[in-house]
Amino acid sequence: QVQLVESGGGLVQAGGSLRLSCAASGRTFSGYKMGWFRQPPGKEREFVARIRWSAGSTYYADSVKGRFTISRDNAKNTVYLQMNSLKPEDTAVYYCAAGLIVKSEYDYWGQGTQVTVSS
Repeated sequence: QVQLVESGGGLVQAGGSLRLSCAASGRTFSGYKMGWFRQPPGKEREFVARIRWSAGSTYYADSVKGRFTISRDNAKNTVYLQMNSLKPEDTAVYYCAAGLIVKSEYDYWGQGTQVTVSS
């Protein structure tokens, strides 16, 4: 079965950087999009970024554009989220997700990794 396992979260000061990883397994992901979402404390989950596995095209939420970069390593079946210039409002549980490009929703989700940005 499909498994998505996030890692790389932690505590960082404002202005710092973190790189999240999402190790994907259980199938080939050509034809899929991979997304990062986050859920801040007391708020709903929100979209952060996504990448099309085969084409590599990317899309970002306005709140992270210019600071975050999503990428993938086909050989390692891993998706990354490089987060720079972190702000306290980036504090959230970050989730990796996978879904078919032809569908709007995401079918598979990881367990999440906590990112805390201190001021």
